[in-house]
Amino acid sequence: MKIVITGLAGVVGRRVAEALVRQGHTVLGIDRRPWPDAPPGVEMFRVDVRKRPAEDVFRTHRPEAVIHMATVSYFSARREERYRINLGGTRAVFDYCERYGVEQALFIGRHTIYGAAPDAPLYRTEIEPPLAVATFPDLADLVAADLYASQALWRLPALRTAVLRIVYTLGPSRRGTLSSYIGERFVPTVMGFDPLYQFMHEHDAADAIVRALTAKLHGVYNVAGPSPVPLSLLCKVTGRTAVPIPEPLFPRVLGHFGFPKLPSHAVNHVKHPVVVDDAAFRAACGFIARYDEIQTMDAWREAG
Repeated sequence: MKIVITGLAGVVGRRVAEALVRQGHTVLGIDRRPWPDAPPGVEMFRVDVRKRPAEDVFRTHRPEAVIHMATVSYFSARREERYRINLGGTRAVFDYCERYGVEQALFIGRHTIYGAAPDAPLYRTEIEPPLAVATFPDLADLVAADLYASQALWRLPALRTAVLRIVYTLGPSRRGTLSSYIGERFVPTVMGFDPLYQFMHEHDAADAIVRALTAKLHGVYNVAGPSPVPLSLLCKVTGRTAVPIPEPLFPRVLGHFGFPKLPSHAVNHVKHPVVVDDAAFRAACGFIARYDEIQTMDAWREAG
């Protein structure tokens, strides 16, 4: 089967591609970043997913499946660029799928779109509305991309679509949103709050995506790994020092005194948990994480 993966040069994208090649599939990667040592069976196209050369990949190769991973977070791009990539890129990919007869599409989203709020349920199911626009406006582009992809479930009935809302990833690459937050020695926390953080090993995340493709999932699914842990424990095991800061001062210290630079609205995600219920995904795919929470945190710490 021919499979297009957008955002292939990312850490998880590479592992997904390697696993699919081992299964005998042909992988076509679309990414502006290079992958110079891509294995045989992977053909890279260094193009913008929104541009005509990306559409030419679909028109020429006629893939049967697409895995759309080309989204960025607030840590890696400015707001205007995030909207162009996240929403504009997602719209382009689903347009290509409809135009060139793609049979199956996976959209790789994030669990943070549910938003962090004091009155939210502890475990979010797939029927919970995405509230991050209200609690963390900087995630509005990711919410919009997720909702656009979800529209394909009824708008494009000939396309088997699955939206995967994956928790934070940690691993030896030391990349990703959560890794950026705890990347410095001192981690800013909000005084009086110790929320649960949910994450999975980046290798498990890649395995979950491959399983979703193989199972030909249709629908919206939360994807998680081991049990969530308190932020204080996450800092301790990864060798960080949690620094409690009074909430009124929290936005002022971000980006200073050795603390990471975060959007001011990130305070909600430092105060309150975003934890998802992944029972539906595990039942549909038989997915079991290979790495528990301690192994995942150890892998991140040891890589540093």
